[in-house]
Amino acid sequence: MRRFAMFSLSGLAACLLLSPAVLAGGHKASDFPLRVHIFEHNSHSHYSHRMLDYVDGEGRANLYENGVPRGFEYGYRCMERLRNSDGYETFMARWKKPGKTLEILQPVFGKPDAAETCELSVEMKETAYYKKGGALGEESPEIFKEWMVKHEYDPEHGKNEPVSPAPGAAGASK
Repeated sequence: MRRFAMFSLSGLAACLLLSPAVLAGGHKASDFPLRVHIFEHNSHSHYSHRMLDYVDGEGRANLYENGVPRGFEYGYRCMERLRNSDGYETFMARWKKPGKTLEILQPVFGKPDAAETCELSVEMKETAYYKKGGALGEESPEIFKEWMVKHEYDPEHGKNEPVSPAPGAAGASK
């Protein structure tokens, strides 16, 4: 019996190692190829029998898709509270309905091994958002992309923190 249990555990471990990266909640990283940076949102929590039922609201964010940053405004209704991105943090995302509905994956507060999905009804913009001095501004995706290249920032490919450019480097002025 002991040999059978060891064999079974070894087989399970091998399957886990060979399977695609699985995130908390059983979500596969490869199913969420896009990145979303949430700048701001408002929310209203709805309760049923003193328990959180759902949260809804609206906000502004950037979508990083195929190396291109684009701003969008969104509305949402989720089971968990939505969070703004800290610093340059982004959340994994995928299109549910291209150009209309994004599904993002957010960690559950207080549960390090859990993640929840949330659908955002989006209205894409022709600009990208940025924050400077605490104020939210907008600029063309081309100018924002120059800044991304200059600072080696590419959240779709694991470059989640911008780096300071070499003195005298050309590019956007942020």
